[in-house]
Amino acid sequence: MCGRGNIVRTVVKQVLMWTVRYGIAIALIIAGQVVLVADAGPEGAGWEGWALFTGAGLAVLLLNLLFRMGVEGDRDREREEAARRFFDEHGHWPD
Repeated sequence: MCGRGNIVRTVVKQVLMWTVRYGIAIALIIAGQVVLVADAGPEGAGWEGWALFTGAGLAVLLLNLLFRMGVEGDRDREREEAARRFFDEHGHWPD
């Protein structure tokens, strides 16, 4: 039963991560489309609402992209540091 519980936890974690990374942004962009359609009259503020929600959704996506790029840079530094330790111990670079 332990293995099955770990699988369920892993799946739930992946679904939550996807929801935070992409679901919030998608929901904001869809909200912008809804506001545009619902308040598209000549006196309506549909365009402003559309721009607000779509901009917020795109900002969330870009923030996610920048964060992931930063994390990847940290991984690169860790790999470089491990390669330097290997060089110090063995006298040659790892393959």
